[in-house]
Amino acid sequence: MIIFLRRLLATVLSCAFLVSRTRGQWFISLVGSVVWVGLVFGAPSVRADETKQSIFAGETGIGAPKQAGGVVYDPVADTYTVTGGGANMWFKSDSFHFVWKKIEGDTALSADIAFVGQSPEPHRKAVLMIRQSLDADSMYADAAVHGDGLTSLQFRESAGDVTHEIQTTVRAPRRMRLEKSGDYVYLSIAGAAGVVEPSGCSVRLPFKGPFYIGIGVCAHQADAVEKVVFSNLQFSSPTRDVAAVRSVIETITIASGDRRRVYHSEQRVAAPNWSHDGATLFFNEGGKIFRFSLAAGSAAEPELVDTGFANKCTDSHGLSPDGKLLAITDRSKTQQSRIYVLSTAGGMLKEITARAPSEFHGWSPDGQTLVFSAGREGKLGIFSIPATGGSETRLTTVAVDGFDEGPEYSSDGQWIYFYSDRSGHSQIWRMRPDGTAPEQVTSDANNNRFPHPSPDGKWIAFLAYSPAVRGAPADREVSLSLFSVSTGETKMLAKIFGGDGTINSPSWSPDSLKLAYVRYQPKQ
Repeated sequence: MIIFLRRLLATVLSCAFLVSRTRGQWFISLVGSVVWVGLVFGAPSVRADETKQSIFAGETGIGAPKQAGGVVYDPVADTYTVTGGGANMWFKSDSFHFVWKKIEGDTALSADIAFVGQSPEPHRKAVLMIRQSLDADSMYADAAVHGDGLTSLQFRESAGDVTHEIQTTVRAPRRMRLEKSGDYVYLSIAGAAGVVEPSGCSVRLPFKGPFYIGIGVCAHQADAVEKVVFSNLQFSSPTRDVAAVRSVIETITIASGDRRRVYHSEQRVAAPNWSHDGATLFFNEGGKIFRFSLAAGSAAEPELVDTGFANKCTDSHGLSPDGKLLAITDRSKTQQSRIYVLSTAGGMLKEITARAPSEFHGWSPDGQTLVFSAGREGKLGIFSIPATGGSETRLTTVAVDGFDEGPEYSSDGQWIYFYSDRSGHSQIWRMRPDGTAPEQVTSDANNNRFPHPSPDGKWIAFLAYSPAVRGAPADREVSLSLFSVSTGETKMLAKIFGGDGTINSPSWSPDSLKLAYVRYQPKQ
């Protein structure tokens, strides 16, 4: 419009110039000529940024919010000021204002986010979002910052399903990035230094193209309207190398399925154990055992546990029922694994299995016995041994091309759960502590591994690989699953990129309300 008005003025002046020539007013003609040339050919009187166009194609009130929303695009500042009402974005349907474009393939959207004005509503949300459809109950994932600063990756895994989230430990970041790469969605956020880095939060959501991507605002109050400024928006194309991964320790709440990112590392970490008081996680990184304070959160650094010469620990370790001792498996002596016990504070090792290979898996509820997998004289199987060392007892025997592995006691000591291929492919089994009365627990098409009975005796958590996967490899699409001891039913807790290292060791919280596990994320 400004360019049009400028050129209209130039045309008027040019006409004046022609008229003035007929009247002999040469001085005015000269001035008019200079102005005309300047308007038509000179530098524009406004910034070129004013000609920018919005990167989005449309806007929609998802879920018919009571208060209408809108968007104002400022091409000079290149900002989007979005107003939005809406009662909520949670449970099985959403109500908010969404500014979007429709695309296909892998993509990433980054933006600076700032709420306008104060509000008593801590749950108001500003989001970067990928959405399968504009329906209120659509599958979606978003990078959400709340009014109180809570920042999380929220998602609905299928249309009409309930919403879940993975909370970060960062509050109110200025900039976030939401990225779709293959069947996974990743959240990255800017920390105190202002550099956008992976948050460790991701979820597997197989969006089908085309889908919607954009920005949104939810007031979290049906009668209210909130305003948010999104600036420095940028679309980019993500690239990831599945061979290089970072590690993320998460916890998942059994009742809700909500997840919380606890710790992430650029290195491969594995097999978290929960301490007896619920305040600490023990895990393996680089063949060494570390402890991490859950109370300190992101401010904490993992502390190395002194395991003496044992610096080639495997992912098979666990704490005694009273929380005072730690059993580990290490390969430092002869590259073959042996089991040792030491104080959870670190210090002197006591060798439990002189024979190798031996892989620890569980303590008996009274703390008197360890159960483990081992190979002896060319035959594999499950064994038990006094926790102070001594003679081992074979509980099962399998052929060289088969396996019985991952034994762990139930909380009442009446059963040992393990996984075996004796039915044709890997399933969860159980037997009495003396090896008698074996019975199959799960029976499905998946390859199920790493069973962990909950402390309250109600659940068996395990890892499910697809039928096509053999063994227990790392870096695969797997499911955290839960078997109900009372009903015999199995449910899926979460789909993650994981496998070997995710839950190799006992990983229940002492109150049976949560699981800790490791998820792996391909690096950019």
